[in-house]
Amino acid sequence: MSIRDTSATDRIIEKRVSKKKLAILAGAGVAVLLLLVWLVPSAWRLFSAGSSVSAARLQIATVERGPFVRDIAADGRVVAAVSPTLYATAGGAVTLRVHAGDAVKKGQVLAVIDSPELTSKLAQEENNADAAKVAYQQAMIDARQQRSKLQEAYENARIAEQSAARDLKSYQLAFEKGAVSKLEVDRYHDALEKAQIALKHARDNLGMDNDSLNFEVEAKKLAAQRQALLVKDLQRQVDDLNVRSPVDGQVGQLFIAQTATVGKDAKLLTVVDLSALEVEVTVPESFARDLAAGMPADISGNGRDWKGAVSAISPEVVNGEVVARVRFEGAKPSELRQNQRLSVRIILDKRENVLTVARGSFVDESGGRYAYVVRDGIAYKTPVTLGPSSIDKVEILQGLKAGDKVVISGTDSFNGAAKVAISN
Repeated sequence: MSIRDTSATDRIIEKRVSKKKLAILAGAGVAVLLLLVWLVPSAWRLFSAGSSVSAARLQIATVERGPFVRDIAADGRVVAAVSPTLYATAGGAVTLRVHAGDAVKKGQVLAVIDSPELTSKLAQEENNADAAKVAYQQAMIDARQQRSKLQEAYENARIAEQSAARDLKSYQLAFEKGAVSKLEVDRYHDALEKAQIALKHARDNLGMDNDSLNFEVEAKKLAAQRQALLVKDLQRQVDDLNVRSPVDGQVGQLFIAQTATVGKDAKLLTVVDLSALEVEVTVPESFARDLAAGMPADISGNGRDWKGAVSAISPEVVNGEVVARVRFEGAKPSELRQNQRLSVRIILDKRENVLTVARGSFVDESGGRYAYVVRDGIAYKTPVTLGPSSIDKVEILQGLKAGDKVVISGTDSFNGAAKVAISN
């Protein structure tokens, strides 16, 4: 008996595909496609840039157009605008009349210098001045006497000339009547000429000697005046032995001990004028060339704000810094004290509608020649021209426009590459 196979009972079963599975596979395909679309440009940018830097290591700022204020911020200390140092006008022993910290008034005697040499010289020159004055007075008396004698000689010569003229006239009349000879007339004629010559010389002597006498008197007068001026100067020097305060204020530092013997021009003490205070600040040398007297400044401290202006700038650079002084505008704040610390902001320049970007290390790293502009995740090296800079901004002259994103910090890792990819 034969066994039948199962071919008669076999049938083909059709494979059914789940619609849910097809949807999942389709969605996965679309996601993979989108991922490729998103990754391929990034990978292409990374490949074209040659290097990639994390955005966390960078600082990016936007180029803006608006007001631009160049300023300098510095800490300063309150100092007296007037703090004169007093010196010895002559050598000698000094007696101090005040102590450090004493309040003093203008003209008050602060110290007295004992100078026997100067006082003795004054006495000698006063005697010389008296002698010069006497000599001047004697010269005037002598001149009057000499003028009197010259005037007398002139008057005598004039009378003699008139007498000779009358005698000649009488003898001429007598000669015409035959009473005298021609010889007598000629003799009186010669006498008249001699009298006229004598009168001329007397007149000339009166004028010339009078000028000479005037010169001599004037010389004596000038000598007396010169001596009087010398005495006046010595008297001033003796008066200056009383060292007086030039201002109202306070005694600062004493440079000598009590009754110390000092030489001429030795430092004695300082006086601080507390009625006029200024703020002394140190400014980096790079900003010093932009500073100028009269520039406005904002001063703050003790919870208060004051307006000020630059009053002086030191011509000397010390340790890369320049010392400047800022004065208070208006009345002096009464609550401030010498050497008190204050904050100062000096306004160098203020303009409107200026293209700027936040200041960063890129200014120094690139030397201001280029900047990295970020577009679509790539930082492009772009030539720029930078202008003046402030504490927080730098002016853009060429190469950038408003809205550009610029890497202002962290470009040291770019190594000067033309394009750098920025990864998140």
